[in-house]
Amino acid sequence: MLYLAYRIGFFLTAHLPLKVCYLIAGWTARIFFLFSVQDKKELKENLKIVLGEGTDNKTLDKLVFKVFRNFSKYLADFFRFRKFTSEYIDSNVNIIGKKDFDECLSEGKGLVLVSLHLGNWELGGAVIGSLGYPISGIVLTHADKKVNDFFVRQRALNGFKSIPIGSKMKECFRALSRNEVVGVVGDKVYTSVGVPITFFGKKAIMPRGPAALALRTGAQVVFCSGIRKTDDTFDFVFERPDKSIITGDPKVDEESIMKNYIKIFEKYIRKYPDQWYAFRRIWPQEQKTQ
Repeated sequence: MLYLAYRIGFFLTAHLPLKVCYLIAGWTARIFFLFSVQDKKELKENLKIVLGEGTDNKTLDKLVFKVFRNFSKYLADFFRFRKFTSEYIDSNVNIIGKKDFDECLSEGKGLVLVSLHLGNWELGGAVIGSLGYPISGIVLTHADKKVNDFFVRQRALNGFKSIPIGSKMKECFRALSRNEVVGVVGDKVYTSVGVPITFFGKKAIMPRGPAALALRTGAQVVFCSGIRKTDDTFDFVFERPDKSIITGDPKVDEESIMKNYIKIFEKYIRKYPDQWYAFRRIWPQEQKTQ
């Protein structure tokens, strides 16, 4: 059923103008907003922590709907990836901070690109591919093989190589050793390997992957995000976290690296809460105390 829905979305976005695709995305968002009770509840609890416990329900409901709408637009963009050509990117994507990106790669140890489920993170593969850089990324394998293959194909349209979580993780180290870019989404744990860290003033469990990769290879970490603007063009931002002091203690050093990019996560989520697609609780401790 899910695969069929994706194929329909793929067909529509391939044959309809972008404005019509976004209009359909808005209708779809309204339907899911009405019926996705659990997603709304989880998202609202996350946003309460971002905005403050005193935020009223009316404000939260409006914000949650905007998240649903922006997520629907993100899916429409993902289905249209074959149209994300260099010409499209030149006209619709404003690249900010490429100097940090290039400086890190100039060290010859590869680059760990860390992002959030915010805006259009998948845009990173298209942007970096269009700039001529080889890029791979750690991705979740979908249980439905057809759905998984669909996602892999869509990403590959722009030169993005998918590396499944698990047995093929060594490919990340090989890519970094070739001075390539490896992308990791750093705000959701997909395995049992997560570490507690302070996020918006409360303890959350976050993946250690980006920090572990950087520490083991010497690669620098750069944050990236594709921020949707009001006219549905994008600012694609590269931002280099503060340089961590390496002590030689792996646990201490991983935490230091994580803390530095978590600060940037907080900065962008505060600025664009309507583009943060946190449909599952980020703060598990909060579930036990409420």
